[in-house]
Amino acid sequence: MARDFRTLLKHLLMVFLAIAMVLPFLWMVGASLKPNAEIAHPSLVPEHAQPVNYAIVLQRAPDPHTGRILELDFPKWYFNSFFVAAWVTSLQVMTSALAAFAFSRLTWRGRDTVFLLYLGTMMIPSLVLMLPNYQVMVRLGLVNSYSGLILPMAFSAFGTFLLRQFMIVVPRSYDEAAEMDGAGPLQVFLDVILPLTRPGLITLAILTFLGNFQSFFWPLVMVKDEYLRTLPIGLLLFQTDYGQQTELIMAATVMNIVPLIVLFVVMQKQLVSGIQLGGIKG
Repeated sequence: MARDFRTLLKHLLMVFLAIAMVLPFLWMVGASLKPNAEIAHPSLVPEHAQPVNYAIVLQRAPDPHTGRILELDFPKWYFNSFFVAAWVTSLQVMTSALAAFAFSRLTWRGRDTVFLLYLGTMMIPSLVLMLPNYQVMVRLGLVNSYSGLILPMAFSAFGTFLLRQFMIVVPRSYDEAAEMDGAGPLQVFLDVILPLTRPGLITLAILTFLGNFQSFFWPLVMVKDEYLRTLPIGLLLFQTDYGQQTELIMAATVMNIVPLIVLFVVMQKQLVSGIQLGGIKG
C-alpha cells in the first residue's frame, strides 16, 4: 500500500513539473494569436484569435498599427539560421569523425598525449576563445561573412571525444579484414567505421544543430550587415523596434522554437539511443 502511494506521489509530481514546463510555452502560443489589446488578459486562449500575426512577421501582411510591411527581414534571418546551422553541423560531424578515426584507429607517436591536450580545450570557456577567434577572422578577412560564422564552429573537441568513444570499441578484426581485401585507411573509415558509428554521428548532428541554430554571441560579434543576421540577433532587434507589440514578438519566438521542437520530437529515439550507447561504450 505504501509503495503504491509513493508511486502515485511520483506520478503526480511528474505531472506537476510537466505542466509547469509546458505552461509558459502554451501562454506564448496563445499570446502570439491575440490582438494587442488582449495581451494583458491572463487567459491562455485568445477571445478573438488573430493568426495574421504570423503573416505580419513573415512580411506577408501589413502591420495593422501602421498599415505598412515590417521593415525587419525575419524570413532572411530564418534562412540564415538554418543555412549556418546546417553547414556547421555538416562540417563538425565530418571533422570530428576524421579526428576520432585518427585518435582511435590509427597508431602514431604521441597520439594519446595529443588527444588529452585536445580534450583539455573543452575546459576553456567559449567566451575566452572568442577574442582570439575574432582576431583570426579579421586577419583572414572573414568578418561579416557566412564563412566567418561557419568555419570557427566547424571543429569540436566534444564531437571528437563522442565519436572516439563509439569507434574505439569497434573490433580491430574489421579493420584487418578490410585491409586484407586491399582497403586503405580512407576506405576502412568510409566503408567500415562510419556505418558502425551511425548512432554517434546522428547524436552529434542533432546536438550540433540545436546548439548552433540558437547561437547568439558569435553572430553578434561577427555580423555587421542586416542580411547576415541570424534569428537570435534578429529577435533582439525585433524586440528593440517592436517591443510594444508583444503579439508579434511572441509569434516570432514561436517560429524560432517550433523547428527545434519538431527536430527533437522526430529524432528523440536516435538521440537517446546514441547517448545510451555512448555511455555504455565509454
